[in-house]
Amino acid sequence: MKTIQDRKDFLLGLFIGCLILANTLGTKITTLFGVRVSVGIFFIPVLFLVTDIISEVFGKREAQKFVTISVILLLITVGMTALCIALPPNPTWGNQTAYASVFGATLRMTLASIVAFILSQYHDVWAFEFWKQKTKGKHLWLRNNASTIVSQLIDTTVFMFLAFYKINPKFTIGFLITLILPYWLFKVVFALLDTPFCYLGVRWLRGASGKEGQNRTEPSSKVSPSNQLFTSGAGVTDAQ
Repeated sequence: MKTIQDRKDFLLGLFIGCLILANTLGTKITTLFGVRVSVGIFFIPVLFLVTDIISEVFGKREAQKFVTISVILLLITVGMTALCIALPPNPTWGNQTAYASVFGATLRMTLASIVAFILSQYHDVWAFEFWKQKTKGKHLWLRNNASTIVSQLIDTTVFMFLAFYKINPKFTIGFLITLILPYWLFKVVFALLDTPFCYLGVRWLRGASGKEGQNRTEPSSKVSPSNQLFTSGAGVTDAQ
């Protein structure tokens, strides 16, 4: 992957792959440090990391394109999954119950996941650009974390309420908040830990063809002295 287009295509593939994995493998619930979480928590931070890298190098419109393409493919995946589950199994194949159990998340949870993804991702792209303008292209660590932390809160809150609110008498607003806060705090930790990878990703993408990535950013985005460090071969700076 020597050209910037090749590397951008790789990031798009990574983005879509993690989204599909989060919505398939993510149905499993595990316990991390005493907190009940979906295994999808390992994939979701990658989504925000990729859009931040693309926003930094190519601008808001390109990052929004990543989100739009992924939403379309996610809807196709959901539709095809529903079709495959609904098709009658061959009498010689006895795994229909297990197959439906693994891949057949409830419609309410599926819709909640899609809505949460759309709202949080578009907010992340908008917030990243907002902070980029406010900081005049400086302090990548700030816009990376400021956009992601709030977007993760939106993602977690929207999903929990749409998927579980009043699903039974126990799931009141107060109870859902006790689920949202620790789950979101896990996501905050992941967001802080991925800050060096955001710097490395930006440097890797821009390094494919010199200043090509800078020339493709939106007119409103200016390259700051701190960002120029990446194109001049300097080491990772400004990270936490």
